[in-house]
Amino acid sequence: MSERLRFGLGSGLLLLSVAGLAYGPGQSDFSNILLFYLPAFLGYLWLCYRSEGIPIAWYLGLAIAVRLIILPAMPQLSDDVYRFIWDGRLLLNGINPFEHLPTHYQALPNPPAGLTEDLFRQLNSPEYFTIYPPVAQAVFGISCWLAPDSIYGSTLLMKAFLLLADIGTIVLLPQLLNVMGLSPKRALWYLLNPLILIETMGNLHFEGVMIAFLVLSFWWLHRQKWWASAVAMALAIAAKLLPLLFLMFLIPLLGWKRSLQYFALLGGVLLGLFAPLLGEAFLNGFGSSLDLYFRRFEFNASVYYLLRWLGIQLTGYNQIAIIGPALALGTFTGVTLMAARAGYRSLKGKALDLPGLKYYCLAAIVLYLAFTPTVHPWYVALPLLLCIFTPYRFPVLWSGLIMLTYANYAGVEYHEHLGLVALEYVTVAGYGLWEWRQQKKRIKAMPFSAL
Repeated sequence: MSERLRFGLGSGLLLLSVAGLAYGPGQSDFSNILLFYLPAFLGYLWLCYRSEGIPIAWYLGLAIAVRLIILPAMPQLSDDVYRFIWDGRLLLNGINPFEHLPTHYQALPNPPAGLTEDLFRQLNSPEYFTIYPPVAQAVFGISCWLAPDSIYGSTLLMKAFLLLADIGTIVLLPQLLNVMGLSPKRALWYLLNPLILIETMGNLHFEGVMIAFLVLSFWWLHRQKWWASAVAMALAIAAKLLPLLFLMFLIPLLGWKRSLQYFALLGGVLLGLFAPLLGEAFLNGFGSSLDLYFRRFEFNASVYYLLRWLGIQLTGYNQIAIIGPALALGTFTGVTLMAARAGYRSLKGKALDLPGLKYYCLAAIVLYLAFTPTVHPWYVALPLLLCIFTPYRFPVLWSGLIMLTYANYAGVEYHEHLGLVALEYVTVAGYGLWEWRQQKKRIKAMPFSAL
């Protein structure tokens, strides 16, 4: 089979399957989700493993084409978009989205413009405060300002913002890999992944925006433009908070003096971005949302579910109010110890470099996802991005298996299938452990001069 024919078959399989998934099954239609996702994932693997002989420009064109095809589709597997629009319409009314719960406005005889009963009924968590930071809120507000009376119009505009972010990643990620001495085609593991296509461009999750700014921050770090990197990192954090996990690793990378300057600029930019939302309402609402995230929400967890089971055996009821914060503290402690180790190695003459930074970032996000009580499919986007800078590919396997979580919505009522959760984590952890052992063997087999 010729290389072009292989590329055409893989591309066609990926395009058709992702389009079918974006325009077809809803959240509860698990059988059809698998029917489309499985061939999409196989097409993706085919393209990534058989990419030799085809110019990378063809693959990058494919990455843009598939995003354009699913751009007009309303999110099928998530209803978070309605909260985005709710927050955006609050901003149009000059109201801080963190000020009150949605139920507060529905109880008013004359609620603010745009906060209709129909929109309220489509919110998935009207009893909780919003949790979306300022970059996301800005996109909500601009999209609703440009299309104030149309849910579809606002949604399409938000997806256009995500498309621009994705195009930035498509352009910059291969260049970043190339200047780091890695194959630019490693970018395909992220750019063509059907989970990324469906959960960011399809279902409108802002991991794509966060990752675009994070890649830009890494690019500027490599160019030793630390001030530009700090601004891009602040924007990544203001899109999704997860890059906060990586900040401690910048100390052994930049040194104390430069890292303090970096953090000062980053903090100043973050303060400017959060300033329009700051106040007592923000602190109470955002703090309440974070507290609920660690003390009440449960979805597709690993270590937490084991500890939950143990707590029920010992006490007779769910101890999430204790276990959730304890695991959050465990994540912070683990990341701190990783950063201390990197700093110690730097003192011994093994300074942390940019490739090494990616290893630590991957370890940090995997630790966080192992300990958190909630792991939605789109959460795998960040470890999937980071793994392409390393020899590890277990996040690729994870991106395939985590779609099994949609089985939870297949019945009349939500029901989590713990057998599928066990299958997901045992398989991913087993493969990750195998990769780690293979990497250790490879390092031991290298001649001393290559180390």
